[in-house]
Amino acid sequence: QGKFTLLRDTRTDGSFLVHHFLSFYLRAGCKVCFVALLQSFSHYNIVAQKLGVSLTAAKERGQLVFLEGLKSCLDLVFGEEEEQPGQPSPLQFLSSFLSSSESSSDLRALFDFIRASLAAPDSSAWKGPVLLVDDLSVLLSLGATPVAVLDLIHYCRVCVCSQLQGNIVVLVHSSEDSEDEENELVVNSLCHHSDLILWAEGLATGFCKDVHGQIKIIQRVSLQQAGEQDLVQIYQYKIQDRNVTFFARGLSAAVL
Repeated sequence: QGKFTLLRDTRTDGSFLVHHFLSFYLRAGCKVCFVALLQSFSHYNIVAQKLGVSLTAAKERGQLVFLEGLKSCLDLVFGEEEEQPGQPSPLQFLSSFLSSSESSSDLRALFDFIRASLAAPDSSAWKGPVLLVDDLSVLLSLGATPVAVLDLIHYCRVCVCSQLQGNIVVLVHSSEDSEDEENELVVNSLCHHSDLILWAEGLATGFCKDVHGQIKIIQRVSLQQAGEQDLVQIYQYKIQDRNVTFFARGLSAAVL
């Protein structure tokens, strides 16, 4: 409890980690607020069903609060968003950005949505609150500033991790030779503040049917114990239809 986990991918797609944590926390009986900015609800639901979890059922029983970012963005752009009185859209900053307003980077509405979802009265019926974001880099593409994105994560950590004793899992994309300085600034800043980093990387040698990539697991020991080095473990993995197989480097079927 109270941990911030960063999912990072380079030269590969790390979304399999998002699907794992989503199904894991739902099976564990946690209250989950899923800010899905990359795919539609039906996409996540199809993958979750392969993992033995129904997102539709989780929504109906109040365990899952799902923000479908793609639909909300389109509704705001075309003016079809139906707002409740006193309850602006969680992605309200987008409409301000389109109208060239000075408050275009304000993510307060998104934070209020997350806090209201996880601090609701019925949340006490679940084991613990969890915030899951896929993926944070999309907010920068929509016009939010790096400072606004980092402020959002800071306030979410205070609310979810400290006050509610819950967990946060965030996915970000990164590239070693990227010219997107804003995205790399956000990624590097989050790395310094996370308790655990799961870094999925594509193979430097290119495509291999038996090895889809490698994952670096970094446990941030230095956050609690000054002067200590972080614990780093590296495994290779192969993504299958219903699960992911992990193995030590050099022990894949392609080698053995």
